Amino acid sequence: MRADALRAELNDLPQPDPELEQLVVEIIGRVADKWTMLLIETLTERGASRFGELSRACTGISQKMLTQSLRAMERDGLVTRTVYPVVPPKVVYQLTDLGLGLSKAFCAVWIWAEENRAQITQSRADYAARQGE
Repeated sequence: MRADALRAELNDLPQPDPELEQLVVEIIGRVADKWTMLLIETLTERGASRFGELSRACTGISQKMLTQSLRAMERDGLVTRTVYPVVPPKVVYQLTDLGLGLSKAFCAVWIWAEENRAQITQSRADYAARQGE
């Protein structure tokens, strides 16, 4: 009956404000993006980083996608972009408190995955067996 108890608990949560609900959908869309999650993880681990450092850390990301992802993260307040007036220009990206808070929130997903790894693996194997894979 664990599923029933969880469903009841979730159903008892207050109905979200429509504007908040829209914001949550937008944020999930942003962070569900492979590159955004990787950038959040990288900036959490390394702290302030230059564009080239982020590019090397995120193997496979194009310059265009890195630029787009960082701009979107800056727009949402997840990172700051600091330009130092030197030659050549030095630009550093760093997670804001908001970005670090999001990083911390996603730690809960890692914990959930760790706690449920065996069940997920078994479910995948069962599904594959039913599909004849």
